[in-house]
Amino acid sequence: MTPRSVFLPLLGHEVHVMEWGDPANPAVICWHGLARTGRDFDELAERLAQTHFVICPDTIGRGLSSWADHPEDDYSLTHYADIARAMMDYYSVGSVRWIGTSMGGQVGITVASQTPERVAALVINDIGPNVPDAALDRIVTYSSELPTFDGVRAAESWLREVYVPFGPADDPFWHRMAETSVRRRDDGYLTIHYDPRIITVLDADRGAMDLWDRWERLSLPTLVLRGVESDLLTAEIAAKMAETGPKPRVLDFEGYGHAPNLSTAKDWTILSPILADYGF
Repeated sequence: MTPRSVFLPLLGHEVHVMEWGDPANPAVICWHGLARTGRDFDELAERLAQTHFVICPDTIGRGLSSWADHPEDDYSLTHYADIARAMMDYYSVGSVRWIGTSMGGQVGITVASQTPERVAALVINDIGPNVPDAALDRIVTYSSELPTFDGVRAAESWLREVYVPFGPADDPFWHRMAETSVRRRDDGYLTIHYDPRIITVLDADRGAMDLWDRWERLSLPTLVLRGVESDLLTAEIAAKMAETGPKPRVLDFEGYGHAPNLSTAKDWTILSPILADYGF
């Protein structure tokens, strides 16, 4: 299946989206993590697109989407949620099923808590309503200074090392991750394809990631995926989630940290029958 690359004018931004499948089918939004892009979902989106219209945006400040003019306001969960609703309106979609990895999971929690009629089911990949300081320190450390590469091969080596917690993935996944994660600088070298201000804004307002109040308001069907070795979604946080708010099912992925990449055939074999229970 060949996806479509489109650019949407949303709330003063140009948002890049990969569309998969027939727009007449029920819609799924796949929202990526903090410093990633919508292309991380290629394998999962292609499988879901057999029966759904799958929308994979690059959050503003990442990938091919525009960078913010007002980062303190625009690089926030509430603004990302506003963009998500504007995107649904653009596609004339009343409600969606949502799959969110890391930050994308918190965006999903925000959308569903503010406008419950817009999200029919929620799948949260390896994040909770709060993030341990040590895990956030690790993310800020590797993301705050953009690396320099002399070629895509060097970028791929760096990505394979930094994203070891993504778990098992085949070579085409890493090749694509490298090709879609870099941009060419004015000096001809490559760097990672995001606005470094997304990190400074996050680090300055860590309290914005405490979403337990929003979580408690949820009542929709919810599935939580957890990398067993994750430092972000700990066993303690996952256990609390299972007993509060929407009281989700928690599915552990052995051999994964933060966050399961959901790209392999083995992942799909595990996920497919479970996702079907949530309308996917």
